[in-house]
Amino acid sequence: MHETGWFVLPAAQGKGAASRALDLLIRDAQQHRTHDLLTAFPSVDNDRSNALCAAAGFVRHERMQFPFRGTELTVNAWVLNLAPPGPAT
Repeated sequence: MHETGWFVLPAAQGKGAASRALDLLIRDAQQHRTHDLLTAFPSVDNDRSNALCAAAGFVRHERMQFPFRGTELTVNAWVLNLAPPGPAT
């Protein structure tokens, strides 16, 4: 699987930069697909990043905790299937 993440400087937040960049990244990952899944792990407290994942079509898989820079970080694990849809049944 691929993993993505983003950091937008405060002066640029709320202007669509992360949304546009994620859209371009998803399209590129679909076009050059070497793995079927794209994942993102925003903090559970980062409402904007979690909303961005949902808006981009990711599905929230689970809440996870792991050590990060000397503390415990709690994240939502989001997954987007990059594989083209199969034939309708």
